[in-house]
Amino acid sequence: MVFFFQNLINALQWGSFYAMIALGYSMVYSILMLFNFAHGDIFMVGAYIGFGVATGLVALSAMGTFVLPGWLILVLTILISMFLTSFVGMIVERIGYRPLRDAPRASAAITGLMIGIILETGNLAIMGARRVRFPPLIESATYNIGGVFITNKKIMIVLVSIAFMVAMHLFVQRTKYGMAMRAMAFDYVVVPLLGIPVNTIATLTFAIGSALAAVAGILFGVAYPVLDPYMGIVFGWKAFVAAILGGRGSIMGATLAGFLLGFIEIFTAMIFPSTLRDLIAYSIILLILVFRPHGFFGEPYSARLRL
Repeated sequence: MVFFFQNLINALQWGSFYAMIALGYSMVYSILMLFNFAHGDIFMVGAYIGFGVATGLVALSAMGTFVLPGWLILVLTILISMFLTSFVGMIVERIGYRPLRDAPRASAAITGLMIGIILETGNLAIMGARRVRFPPLIESATYNIGGVFITNKKIMIVLVSIAFMVAMHLFVQRTKYGMAMRAMAFDYVVVPLLGIPVNTIATLTFAIGSALAAVAGILFGVAYPVLDPYMGIVFGWKAFVAAILGGRGSIMGATLAGFLLGFIEIFTAMIFPSTLRDLIAYSIILLILVFRPHGFFGEPYSARLRL
C-alpha cells in the first residue's frame, strides 16, 4: 500500500501537466472545431519564457536590486509568463488560424504542425540546442506520511494545477465571456447573429489556453528542471489524446482524462517494463473510446466538420 500511494502521488503530479495542456486543446477544438497542433510547442515556449523571467528575477534579487523570496519569484514568474505566452497564442490565432477559419480542417491542422516547427526552430535559433536548467526557486522539503514520501513541490504543483482548473471552470460557467464561449461551442454559425464578436472570443480562447500551457511549463520546470526545445512534442500529443478522451468542450473531461493518462502511465511502468508504457496506455484509451466515442463528457451532437 505504501508503494501504491507513493506512485499515486507521482501520478497526480504527472497528470497535472497533461490536464493543464489538454484544457487548451479542448477549448480551441470545442469553439473553433480545429485542432491546434502547435499547442504542445506553446507549452514549451511558456516554459522557456518562465525560465527567462525566473532567471532575470533571481539575478535582480541576488544583486540586491529587488530582494525577493523564492515563492514570490515563482508567483511573479507564473503571472508574467502567463501574460507573455498569451500573446504568443493570440499571434498564432491571428496569423496562422484566422485566415483559415473557413478552409478545410486539414489545412488548419497542417498549419498547426508548421507553426509548431517554427516555434521549435525559433527557440533553437535563440537559445541553441543545449538544454537549460530551470532555476531553483523554492527549497525542496520532503514529508514522511505513513511511509509515503511527499515533497512540497509535488503538493504545490497538484494544488496550483487544480486551482487553475477550477478557476477556468468558473470562468466558463459564470462570466459573460465564458457564456459566449459556450454559445460558440454549441452553434458557431448562429452566434454572430446574436452580436457575439467571434474574432474576440477566438483570440481570448487562444490566449487563455496558451496562458494555462505556460503554467504547466513552469510547473514542469520546477519538478524536472531540465528544459528541452522539443519537450512540447510528446506532451502535446499526449495532452491532445487526453482532450479527445475527455470530450468536446468539457473542462471537467479534459481534467479527468489528463489525470487518468498520468495514472495509467505511472502505474503501467510500475507493473510492466517501461518500454510497454505507451502501448498499454493507448490501448486502454482506445478501448474506452470504443465504448465512449464522444469521450467522458462529450455530447452526441457536433457541428459538421469541414474536411
